Order: sequence, then C-alpha cells, then structure tokens
Amino acid sequence: MDATALVAFGVFAALDWLAVSRSIRALEYVAKPATLLALLVYAAFGHASPWLVAALAFSLLGDVFLMLPADLFLAGLAAFLIAHLAYVGAFVGSLMPRLVWLAVVIVVLAPVAARILRAVPDRALRVPVAVYSLAIASMVASAIASASTVAIVGAVLFLVSDMLIAWNRFVDSRPWAPLAIIVTYHLGQLGLATALRG
Repeated sequence: MDATALVAFGVFAALDWLAVSRSIRALEYVAKPATLLALLVYAAFGHASPWLVAALAFSLLGDVFLMLPADLFLAGLAAFLIAHLAYVGAFVGSLMPRLVWLAVVIVVLAPVAARILRAVPDRALRVPVAVYSLAIASMVASAIASASTVAIVGAVLFLVSDMLIAWNRFVDSRPWAPLAIIVTYHLGQLGLATALRG
C-alpha cells in the first residue's frame, strides 16, 4: 500500500503540474486534492502521529480553499496555519534548539517578509499574514532542529512555495510562479511526510 500511495501521489502531482502549467482548471480540481489525499494515505500507512495526519488533512483543506474560484484566501491561510502548527507538533525535540533556529529563520527571512507585508493592500490582512509567517518559520525551525535532512529540505521547499505565493499575490506577479509554487509545495509536503511518517 505504501508504494501504491506513493505512486498515486506522483501521478496526481504530475497531473496537477500539467493542469497548472496549461491552466486546465477541471483537471486541477481533481488532481490537486487527490495529490494530498494520496500523501495522507501514504503517511497513514507508516507510523504517522496524529500531528502529521492533522497537518496533511488541514493542508488538503487549504488546497481546496485556495483553488476554488471564490476568494477564500483567508480560509486557506487559516487552514495552512493550523497545518504548520500541526507540523511543529509532529517534530519531537526540546524547545531551546527550536527557539534558537526560529530566531535565525526570522532574521534571515525578515527583509523579504517585511517587503511582502508592506505590499499587502488591505491593512487588516497584514496581521493574519504576519501570524502565518511566524507559524511557517516555526515549522522550518522545528525541521532544522530535528537534524533530519529530508525534513529540512521539505520544510524549506514548503517555505519557498509559500513565499512565492505571497510575492506573486502581493508584490509582483510572474507567469512562471504558479508552476514553481505547486512543484515546490508538493515536493515539500512529500519531504515532510516522508521524514515524519516513521
């Protein structure tokens, strides 16, 4: 079942990349949630903690919110915020290394994060975006503190995907961004799930 779920993840991810690159919305509506659902099954057949299952489930929910035609950005943001907090819970380790790495991540990302926040047109949206940024920084810090190369790569790819989303939405839209966002997102989720499934 592990191999089947992993193959399904790869197939659906490739279909989603195709859908995004060619703007085939009908295919994206099927492939995008199916990709995370396959990854959720893959994780569940390991020794996944409830935290990992929750992280993937809320990521799936966030995917659905963000792909729908209606502007459900805040709902998607909230779902992924919970997903990142669940990922933080999935990592086992002492608090101090996480806090140290969190400080490092914040310092490194501060210039880009500040640029994005200044570009958010709705001031009321800046607080949720800032809170979300802190959550994903905590997830990345937890991955680094775990010393798992696979987890670190996955977390960084997830971070890159989210930063591309924010930059593309608020700062400067680029035609190549949607494909880059979804590829880094899927690979990031795969890395995290693989590292944490046990």
